[in-house]
Amino acid sequence: MNLSDSQTGGPAPRRVSAMEAVLAHLRDAIERGRYAIGDKLPSEAELCRTLEVSRPVLREALRALQTMGLTVSRTGKGTFVVANTVEDPTFGDYAASDLLEVRRHIEIPVAGYAALRRTPENLDHLAHLLDRMERETDTTAWVAMDTLFHLAVAEAAQNPVFRRVIEEIRDALARQSAFLNELGGRREQSNREHRAIVEALTDGSEHDAVEAMSHHLDRVETTLTDIVRPQRTDHPTEGGPEA
Repeated sequence: MNLSDSQTGGPAPRRVSAMEAVLAHLRDAIERGRYAIGDKLPSEAELCRTLEVSRPVLREALRALQTMGLTVSRTGKGTFVVANTVEDPTFGDYAASDLLEVRRHIEIPVAGYAALRRTPENLDHLAHLLDRMERETDTTAWVAMDTLFHLAVAEAAQNPVFRRVIEEIRDALARQSAFLNELGGRREQSNREHRAIVEALTDGSEHDAVEAMSHHLDRVETTLTDIVRPQRTDHPTEGGPEA
């Protein structure tokens, strides 16, 4: 079985990476009971042979399964199934729903304050950071800058407590960002949303900044929901998904 890159359907198809294909295959097998709760997944070596993918690709998929709460990895023992449905992914120390709730209560008003209080230095920093993000092709580097962007918006609000809150959830933000980019192809869309936020701050429009950040977090939630609860089609898993 070769889970090579393929394309999704729809009017604007997006290439599906080998990691996404492996994840979809393993998730489907777990949700359909091929691997029951308590079962140990085949070894990495066996899965790599069966699915014809590299070990780094497989490990990315296994990490995503853990983020979704379907499996746990036990050092020296392997990966075990602990759930057969995805309820609420976990990013570091925080559940996705908790993280999003806090982000809405903090980052939306922070964007409004930033529009009213930002300095020329804040705007220069944000513009430079955004330019770098729009040129960046490496996901890991982009994710690091994504968290810096949200920290920079908090800094522009001129209240150190806001920055401290974002610092506290920074690791979770990075994990969520990487997850959404790997599985939801969010990078280009996120760049456009970040651009709208910076434009609102530049204009000094509290209303537009609040709207732009609200839209950004709405899209994060929608993408996360699409990943966690995808539309299913009934098909057997025995032969694996077609590439």
